[in-house]
Amino acid sequence: MIEHSIMINGIHVDAVYSEHAVRDIFVPLLQRLTDLQREKGRRILVMLAAPPGAGKTTLLSFLEKLSREREDLSEIQVIGMDGFHRRQEYLLSHFAERNGKQVAMVEIKGAPVTFDLEKLTDSVRRVAAGEICGWPVYDRLLHNPVEDALRVDGDIILLEGNYLLLDDDGWRRLADYADYTISIAADEAFLRTRLIDRKMKTGVDETTAVRFVDFSDMPNARICLTRTKPADLQLVIDAGGEYSRRYVCSEN
Repeated sequence: MIEHSIMINGIHVDAVYSEHAVRDIFVPLLQRLTDLQREKGRRILVMLAAPPGAGKTTLLSFLEKLSREREDLSEIQVIGMDGFHRRQEYLLSHFAERNGKQVAMVEIKGAPVTFDLEKLTDSVRRVAAGEICGWPVYDRLLHNPVEDALRVDGDIILLEGNYLLLDDDGWRRLADYADYTISIAADEAFLRTRLIDRKMKTGVDETTAVRFVDFSDMPNARICLTRTKPADLQLVIDAGGEYSRRYVCSEN
């Protein structure tokens, strides 16, 4: 087993990956991306879509570390779509439907409608075109994005987010900019347990955490699980946290 620790939004996360997953899935993936970038002779954009609670941010931190440690692999640069949350003042003053009722968008923050899709699409286009550009990062203390917090300048950019492969109007065009796509699926009960635990680590009690997860996080997770387009590489994470390959639809 290989351990990996990271701070995510002020929460310390300890992850463990099996030798099998690293040897048979993660390293071959990084080799595939290395080869693809060399074949194309330009920057490549890789998109990874997964529901909340699937561990995508932690996994990509681990992949970024792996790519830097091995001389046979090209380094990847990881960025996320969370910096494209609409600003808090917008979410407080605009409404959307949830469970047949109109609620303030801030109550369902993280749903597709709470992201600035037009801005995200334009930024993805720039990254795919090979531009060196700024990239926003979401700050949980400010409850708002911080513009140009990152500088995108790598040859292999791995963009992660919940809805990058969402098969809905407007969203589905995002994948057109990707050179390679990855998705992660998981059982709903597993995700719910992880999300409740994650929420409690922010300092709230279990009752509050359960209420938040069931009203906000789980509907978003179901959107990801049921409306994500097939990816080039499809992974599944089981109840023990083990990754396996579902199947490969295509290779670029």
